[in-house]
Amino acid sequence: MKTNRAVRTPGGLSVRVDVRTLVVGTLLLLVALAASVVLIGTGDFPIPAADVVRTLLGEGDPGQEFIVTELRLPRVLVGLLVGASLGLAGALFQSISRNPLGSPDVLGLGQGATAGALVVIVLFSGTADQVALGALAGGLATGFAIYVLAWKRGVHGYRLVLVGIGVSAIVTAVNGYLLTKSDIVDAARAIVWMTGSLEGRDWDQVWPLLALCAVLVPLVLANSRGLRTMEMGDDVSYALGVRVERVRLVLMLSAVLLTASATAASGPVGFIALTAPQLARRLTRAPGPNLVPAMCMGAALLVGSDWISQRVFGAGQLPVGVVTGVLGGVYLLWLLVTERRAGRI
Repeated sequence: MKTNRAVRTPGGLSVRVDVRTLVVGTLLLLVALAASVVLIGTGDFPIPAADVVRTLLGEGDPGQEFIVTELRLPRVLVGLLVGASLGLAGALFQSISRNPLGSPDVLGLGQGATAGALVVIVLFSGTADQVALGALAGGLATGFAIYVLAWKRGVHGYRLVLVGIGVSAIVTAVNGYLLTKSDIVDAARAIVWMTGSLEGRDWDQVWPLLALCAVLVPLVLANSRGLRTMEMGDDVSYALGVRVERVRLVLMLSAVLLTASATAASGPVGFIALTAPQLARRLTRAPGPNLVPAMCMGAALLVGSDWISQRVFGAGQLPVGVVTGVLGGVYLLWLLVTERRAGRI
């Protein structure tokens, strides 16, 4: 059965469409949206899914309208955007490094964003908005440091991962030091933030993240052809006319911004960036970065994890970062056992 089809556009261009990838991406998007509806209806005041949909369409009663649109919808939208951002960032880093471990979690970008937030919390007792800006600045600074240290006539994939692991270890130590220098109130606040949570998220977190995704996602997709070519090696990419370093720099900067902004909005949510691209690739069975399926998988994973945390433990009892950490750790152990049985490690 053929999974690739050529579609001719009105302008005469021929575009190859992978049918399986399109179907998987669509199904993952529907799963994420369905989980979002169920999550909106979950809480101390349960709302049936049908009533949630009617309220979102503007046909609910005033009480449901307030609960859905003001209290729960912003949290779910932040979850969707954070999950999609981390899934896309993970797919970009894994494709650029040509290494399944080349994700923001391993490279230390999450730890860098955490360091920026801890500096604001511990040293300046900053507000929530200032903490978010600190996390964004910390993530960008860490990404810049990794790129500069990994540069040697270009950025090699394994060198990028090794440098990232080293930077991650250093930044983790700095974070531990900052916690030891803080007083009990700031330390408790920092620990809560470092866990990764969607609790209390409102429209103030939605709009900046949505605006950033509206700019970066089209930019990334516009460079996806060059990214796919780069997986065959720099020499082949140069021969095919791809400006390798320019494309790599644009995509790495986009991935760093996506990771830092997602961390600023929700705190460091672990393993989504690592597992979402790999799960998407296993479902699509397609080569290449699988950017759109990874986005949809990340959104579905994070919203589903948030639903699990609320359904099993109650609203506000268990941060979503704990659930994603447990699920991601189980997946990583399963992956290692599978690879070892296959003789690849």
